[in-house]
Amino acid sequence: MYIYGRNPVKEAYRAGKTIDKLFIVKGEFDPTLGAIRKLAKEQRTVVSLVDRNTLDKMTNGGNHQGVVASVTDFEYADVDDIVALAKEKNEPLLVVILDGITDPHNLGAIIRSAECFGAHGIIIPKHRSVTVNDTVIKVACGATEHILVAKVTNINDAIRDLKEQGVWVYATDFDGEAPKTVNLNGDIAIVIGSEGEGIHRLTKELSDGVLTIPQYGKVNSLNASVAAGIVLYEAVRQRR
Repeated sequence: MYIYGRNPVKEAYRAGKTIDKLFIVKGEFDPTLGAIRKLAKEQRTVVSLVDRNTLDKMTNGGNHQGVVASVTDFEYADVDDIVALAKEKNEPLLVVILDGITDPHNLGAIIRSAECFGAHGIIIPKHRSVTVNDTVIKVACGATEHILVAKVTNINDAIRDLKEQGVWVYATDFDGEAPKTVNLNGDIAIVIGSEGEGIHRLTKELSDGVLTIPQYGKVNSLNASVAAGIVLYEAVRQRR
């Protein structure tokens, strides 16, 4: 698996991730690449200087910014790890549940927002969903190194388990309450639906409430990652 882009690679080093080999474009010198090379030297990573075409092929034309790191596959956490982290920090649980997000750019953006707003973790399904791949890591700008992501067989079972632990689950969909009118201070999980189908019926029925973001334009839906960011911000605003 490859991590590419200057910030994602730098954050991987800072998070202590084991990088097997680092590939840097030859002939370019700037402070950021220099800092990454310094980190590589400190971690005793093998560094190869290659041409830009090689990096383009490694990343399938992705915006690698002249640096690619070869790492082991992304390590997923357990839902229990996410709950334990909140308890360890003595904070009310804030977790995002993704109901079938298939676009890696959306997943990457949601991970980035979740980390920025202090969520304790993200839960994704094993099937019919994008996984944490190189594109997700690139879009997340290094956030994947600082937040727990759990992959579960069944989203609804995960919701039931959380509810048994006293977690309130809120679906983001139409015909609900505006986030600012709902108390989001306790242990909560926010469910974000897929780009096309939204939240599945049973998942919505299992939720304790529905959050609807007020909209005033002519387009009647928000991108999944934008919706996640808005609701996460409101939750953090209330808690702070």
